[in-house]
Amino acid sequence: MGRLVILMLLCVLPAIATARFLHHQKPFVVQGRIYCDTCRAGFETSATTYIPGARVRVECRDRKTSDLTYSIEGVTDSTGTYKLTVADDHYDQMCDALLVSSPDPLCSEPNMGRDKSRVILTRSNGMNSDTRFANNMGFLKNEPMSKCTEVLQMYRETDDQD
Repeated sequence: MGRLVILMLLCVLPAIATARFLHHQKPFVVQGRIYCDTCRAGFETSATTYIPGARVRVECRDRKTSDLTYSIEGVTDSTGTYKLTVADDHYDQMCDALLVSSPDPLCSEPNMGRDKSRVILTRSNGMNSDTRFANNMGFLKNEPMSKCTEVLQMYRETDDQD
């Protein structure tokens, strides 16, 4: 009987210690930038500006039911960059960074297709860093700036040379 208890302790104690260690690991930091597509090009250009004070959210959903399991919201800094701290491992969940709102009434229409970014928030994938970089997301300017014709022409000339 004593051997059985010792064997159980040798098996159970490491599992408890490991679970406790995994639960108290450093949090993830989800980082990205929010931009204003000043030319309504659908992508970032040399005329793109970045939006301070834009609201962004990270949401995680159950992969099978799509039920919301986690949500945190934040605001971009003076460079249009956000950094949101996510405390838990979201192993088998789908997590996305999402645009919430822009403080600029002239640039507040979400750019469909660039209004969310998938982020992987688990340590079970071989990534060593605690920082997860989300693709930049953007809002569209109500009216394109006057210099946009020249800006977009520059991209067309580059495409023609390939």
